[in-house]
Order: sequence, then structure tokens, then C-alpha cells
Amino acid sequence: MITAAPAPRRRARLVPVLMMFAALAGAIELSSRLMDYVQNEFGAEAYERLENWQRLHSLAKNAPIKRQLKLVNTFFNRVRFINDIHHWGEEDYWATPIELLTTNGGDCEDFSIAKYLTLKAMGVPDAQLRIVYVKALELNQAHMVLAWYEHPEDDPLILDNLINDIKPASQRTDLEPVYSFNGDGLWLTKSGGRNERIGEPEKLKRWQALNERLTESLNL
Repeated sequence: MITAAPAPRRRARLVPVLMMFAALAGAIELSSRLMDYVQNEFGAEAYERLENWQRLHSLAKNAPIKRQLKLVNTFFNRVRFINDIHHWGEEDYWATPIELLTTNGGDCEDFSIAKYLTLKAMGVPDAQLRIVYVKALELNQAHMVLAWYEHPEDDPLILDNLINDIKPASQRTDLEPVYSFNGDGLWLTKSGGRNERIGEPEKLKRWQALNERLTESLNL
């Protein structure tokens, strides 16, 4: 049985006090105010998850890129998978990494976004990362993963919460790409695997809402 945690009311209390790490500028720095709040409202385990996230950044920021990919993928895949309607009381809610870790639950969008933002904080260029909306063919449902491209035309490596192994996209025949985005653009996947740029990521309302919450947090 899936437990609804936290209820939307509790989420509303959490979001305004989040002090997000410094705008992906190469550091994950959580304020003592946030950490004290999490300790008091969500307990020691939530506090420890955020501490471990900061520790992950410190340990992996200078590691080779493929080591960073593995560490980040494994770290977030330990979080419980809970669908949005049970976890947030909404059909589709894109959580920040702090919301994901504090509540120890999220879905594929939350995992992919957390991995993307964490790798960016470690210094991985935005041009090498794309959050990819796919169709999971074996499950016959929408899904989201993170792709890393060493070079723009390369077969990317896929970070996925469904499996811990990081495989090239060409080996993930169970995934059918639909569109992808990062902080700089939005692409539609055409026939033959071509990606056509169709605009800015701000076209995605939930991505825009997530970034607005991060900005609000930075300004607290």
C-alpha cells in the first residue's frame, strides 16, 4: 500500500522556506535555517539525506565524469518511487531535489530533475545534459530519464530510476524519446532520432514553476 506523504498542506509549508543551492554555480550549499527546519519538521532521517547530498557533491565534484554519473544515479535511485497523486495530491508535480529528499519520495520527473541539477552543480556543462521525456514501451506509459552527451552527436548515456545500470541510448530499446530539454532549450525528437529545437524550456509550465520556486528560495 502506498502511503500519502506528505499531504499538499505540508508541502505548502515546506516550499517557502527552502534555501536552494546557489543557482547551479558549482556548489550545493544548504542554509542552517533550512537544515534546522527539516530536522524539526521531518526528522533526523530527512536531515541526514540532505547532509548526504551535500557530502556527495563534495566527494564527487572532482571525480571523472562517468564516476559522477554513476554516483549521482545510484544516490537518487535509493529514494522511494511514489506517484504524484499519492505523494503530492496532484496529477503531475515536478519537485525540487530538496522536496524529493526531504519527503523521501518522488516519481521519474523528480529523479531526472534532481540528477540534472546535481550534475550541473558539480560542473557538468548544460550542453551535455538533457532531461528526456520518453515512452517506456514495456510499461506502456510516459517516463522521464536524464541523458548525458559527451559530444552533441554521440549516443548518450541514460540515467534512469527504473534500472541502476547506465547504458547508451542505443541499448535502451525499451524507451522511445518524445522530447528533451535543459536550461537552454527544448527539442522535439523526430523520425530517425533527429532532435529539432522548438524553443525555450520556459514553454514547459511545470519546469517554469519549479524554477520560480528555486528563485523564491534563493531570495529568502
